[in-house]
Amino acid sequence: MEALESTPEVRARMSRQKNKNTSIEMALRSALHAAGLRYRVHRRPVKGVRREADILFGPARVAVFVDGCFWHGCPEHATWPRRNAEFWRAKIEGNRVRDHDTDRRLADSGWLAVRVWEHETAEEAAGRVVGVVRERRQELAAKRPGTAAR
Repeated sequence: MEALESTPEVRARMSRQKNKNTSIEMALRSALHAAGLRYRVHRRPVKGVRREADILFGPARVAVFVDGCFWHGCPEHATWPRRNAEFWRAKIEGNRVRDHDTDRRLADSGWLAVRVWEHETAEEAAGRVVGVVRERRQELAAKRPGTAAR
């Protein structure tokens, strides 16, 4: 099959895609706040590592990444464009490799990366994140006698 180049319309549409404060990210943040959790947004968990988490729980050392199904190659919803196919496959596969590298780098620094897919409901994702953050807080508090989990 012959490689088809992207059209100017497609290039323009793709360049306008939001990468911060997407609807699922905003809904997730709202659900986490309603659950009583406080967090930072769009921060780098580890100095010297140029990777920014969408939601960050510093004391619990949990970094949440909200991944788009197209951009990160969701196993359920990934689509592979026919136009400029080689470029897009390399781009999406590169994103996946970077995601794994990010998770490894964070783990090496004592952080836990939590990945949320854009197709998940905010309630499902928030439930998962709340559980992880509370568990991490308890684990870290247990390692430091005399401190209470926040």
